[in-house]
Amino acid sequence: MRPATLEFLKQRFTEYYRKQNLPAPSSLEQREWGFIFLDASDEVRMRRHMAFADREELAAYVRNMVPAHVYYSTAYYQTPSAPTMNEKHWAGADLIFDLDADQIVRGPYATMLVRVREETEKLVGMLIDELGFSRNHIRIAFSGGRGYHIHITDIAVRGWGSPERREVVDYVCGIGLDPAVMLAPGPRAGWRRRYAETLRAHLMRLKALPPTEAKSYLAGVPGVSKSAASEFLAGLGALLEKDPQDLFENRVVRAIAAAPDFEERLRDAGARADEPVTTDIKRLIRAPGSLHGGSGMRVVPLEIRDLADFDPLVDAVVFGDRDVRVEMKANFTTSLLGNTYTLKAGTATVPEALAVFLCCRNMAEITGGA
Repeated sequence: MRPATLEFLKQRFTEYYRKQNLPAPSSLEQREWGFIFLDASDEVRMRRHMAFADREELAAYVRNMVPAHVYYSTAYYQTPSAPTMNEKHWAGADLIFDLDADQIVRGPYATMLVRVREETEKLVGMLIDELGFSRNHIRIAFSGGRGYHIHITDIAVRGWGSPERREVVDYVCGIGLDPAVMLAPGPRAGWRRRYAETLRAHLMRLKALPPTEAKSYLAGVPGVSKSAASEFLAGLGALLEKDPQDLFENRVVRAIAAAPDFEERLRDAGARADEPVTTDIKRLIRAPGSLHGGSGMRVVPLEIRDLADFDPLVDAVVFGDRDVRVEMKANFTTSLLGNTYTLKAGTATVPEALAVFLCCRNMAEITGGA
């Protein structure tokens, strides 16, 4: 990063933090804090093992130091500023879910943001309707980059260790499902409904394929012979009319259900949460209200009711529209503040908000007149 670019970003971040105080998480004095600062080098270094007695002390530190990234611990500690984890004395942690668009879909940034928001809505629904968490204990934040964080602040989960958290994330992600249990007779709700619907849709897609393509697919399923594949396809229409519990009596269906591509479809039916984040009881997570140093956008706290209409490329943008000259490193197209910008490598004049975004992502440098 060139000196002019670094200075431009420092000025913009300083301007923001002079006007905004970070909202303090609950039990602020029990949280560990970590910071990454704006730096011309490519080396990422975090200053952590820090603690603040109150919101005013935190706000003063951020205003004076102007970090690029701000994190706090999902855990509560007796001594959060201790230099080692053992000396901090863990006293519980919030339950956290992290959804990142990179793990869900590839494509234009705007498309990825829409898709990850949909996954977040799905996960929130599962947490409330299927796992019984109260809306009052669920906090959502747009990460400022490519995803969302969900915080469960219910005191009942604070003492959970990694195994208990693993059970929850396995459930929402659909990991380790027993097909015999999923298709057993009984009411169809939650994963029993999703599993039956996913299996039936998978078989419907197979039925719609040309016969040679369908046979080729089945030939690649372990345990299915060519003759068994032909017999199965001949009777697939009648099979699809049966109840879900009857489907699993067919040995070819059982083989299909164990195949990797069907397991991937089940993952799509669940929520694409980052499993290591949820099981980690000592995680640092982005502070709502802070800026994301990789985009220049705000980490936005959200109410559940606001999630469906939230547009990060408008609602998380905090900088203005004055003209700034940048030097693009490559061709790039993006949307921001309701406009689409198609930029070519070389010098361009762009709104300040877009200049911050491009420089934070290392896609452009500030040139004369910034």
